[in-house]
Amino acid sequence: MITLPAGAAWWLLPPVLPVALWTAWSDVKFMRIPNLAVLTLVAVWVVFGLIALPAEIWAWRWLNLAVVLAAGFALSLAGLIGAGDAKFAAAMAPFVTVADLRLFLPLLAAVLLAAFATHRLLARVPAFRTRTADWESWRRKDFPMGLALAGSLVFYLAMAAAWGR
Repeated sequence: MITLPAGAAWWLLPPVLPVALWTAWSDVKFMRIPNLAVLTLVAVWVVFGLIALPAEIWAWRWLNLAVVLAAGFALSLAGLIGAGDAKFAAAMAPFVTVADLRLFLPLLAAVLLAAFATHRLLARVPAFRTRTADWESWRRKDFPMGLALAGSLVFYLAMAAAWGR
């Protein structure tokens, strides 16, 4: 069961959705997650998180951001993920309840696999490839993780809105 309250998810999902779409699009087109997208997601947490959750819970969730940011930068320094991915993952972290990690991590894995497969399949569709010929992600071997990160956050909030406590 998802522990994020459904009411909180309903407050958070609408402002998160455009930021997630922007992040996913930017990463597939430019292979870059803009710092402004990261800051916008943090601003959504600042405003809507405080509306959606009690102040004490909202405040403690900043620790999620700090922990994920530290881990993300370590992974980035090791060359395992991009710096933009690390920053966006950290900005996502306050939205996810720690108790829901047992659900969120498999969700992230599933969305990552689906996003990877979809990205690679669409690269082989001539009509789609022609319309998106300027996408940087077609020319690079690395995968635009922003697509999977943003999708995971949207799916998590949508599931919480539907089935949260």
